[in-house]
Amino acid sequence: MATEVSRRRAWVIAARPQTLPAAAAPVIVGVGLAVETGVFAPLPALAALVGAALIQIGTNFANDYYDAIQGADTDDREGFTRVVASGLIEPNEVKRAMWATFGAAILVGSVLVYVGGVPILVIGLASVAAGIAYTGGPYPLGYHGLGDLFVFVFFGLIAVTGTYYVQAAALVGGAVPVWPPAGTITLAAVVASLPVAALSTNILVVNNVRDREEDAKTGKRTLAVRFGYGFSRAQYVGLLALAYLAPFWFYANGYGLAVLLPLATLPLAVGVAETVLTETGGEALNPALESTGKLLAAYAVAFAVGLAV
Repeated sequence: MATEVSRRRAWVIAARPQTLPAAAAPVIVGVGLAVETGVFAPLPALAALVGAALIQIGTNFANDYYDAIQGADTDDREGFTRVVASGLIEPNEVKRAMWATFGAAILVGSVLVYVGGVPILVIGLASVAAGIAYTGGPYPLGYHGLGDLFVFVFFGLIAVTGTYYVQAAALVGGAVPVWPPAGTITLAAVVASLPVAALSTNILVVNNVRDREEDAKTGKRTLAVRFGYGFSRAQYVGLLALAYLAPFWFYANGYGLAVLLPLATLPLAVGVAETVLTETGGEALNPALESTGKLLAAYAVAFAVGLAV
């Protein structure tokens, strides 16, 4: 029985549930904006949430598997436990779980394809491909300094605007549109995606600052490795600035004071930033990594409520 519990725990570790705020945050913001504009559609919103969570978990499985077989996870790693590198789960089992999870995401996405059509089909397949290519394939994105761009685009821009789009498209009434119907992709949705993109990317920035020395040894050329701690710290602060400036765009464009509700999370942001600006070890940055995830979740909820109100 102990072995069974231990194995179950190993799969939980592999799925990394602490990363799920990065999947839920864009959906929460997309729903908040949809409520404000009167296009909220529960079923597409739920499908978007489940699909995003599955893509996040599938990407976590892919990272665990590919980082281990490519030698990026060593005994010097200061991050959270990786199940393949630590021998908790066989590599092929994690690989099969990766494919099964991405397959489930595609199945859930079929609901979204019906209402969102070809654009959602393209976005969904591209998201799955990018999740694998982040650490796998002939040119792993995360190994060549493109991981930040991947997160910013797929977990921010595409995730928020896509969530809003499928709800708006569902109300148009046409099945499987070839092109986005008029009014389903708006400037407000794109601007609302920027804070989520910024804070999601900052999760990766903390990870890369923490792992800079090991990544340099194993040939993983993240932005932190390429340009140093100073660049990554400036990147973290710059992305925070982007996140907290975005609500003012909405206020300047006629939204009420409630849209500034995310400013209530500033004390948490400042506290985490102080750690990122001064620390490099896992003992301090592992909690900072979790705190950045909590910041993303808190910001997303506050922003969604502010938009909806």
